Amino acid sequence: MAYDNVCKYLVERFPEQFVQWLLGEVSVPVQLQPTELLEEPIRVDSLILLGLQQQILHLEFQTNPDPGIPFRMADYRLRLYRKHPELSVRQVVIYLRKTGSERVYEKQRKAPGF
Repeated sequence: MAYDNVCKYLVERFPEQFVQWLLGEVSVPVQLQPTELLEEPIRVDSLILLGLQQQILHLEFQTNPDPGIPFRMADYRLRLYRKHPELSVRQVVIYLRKTGSERVYEKQRKAPGF
């Protein structure tokens, strides 16, 4: 039996002890969740393969500024990386309406802690 299978079994039997050990405290109730991480099918607005540059250009079109767009773009980028790890990815959001929101002028956003 593989070591990871034994560890998975132990976590299933003693989840509170693992929480206590790793986080130092237990928030009751502790509830095990399904381990399968589902990927719902999603579609991006446009993907263009730039063969000579070994690059993908990903375009998203937005009518209005959306506070959730950085997370969506990160999710798309991760999915593209999984599918094409050998290619670099450039992402551009094109806003279709005039707005005064500073959000539409961001050139890049760094995730906290990176």
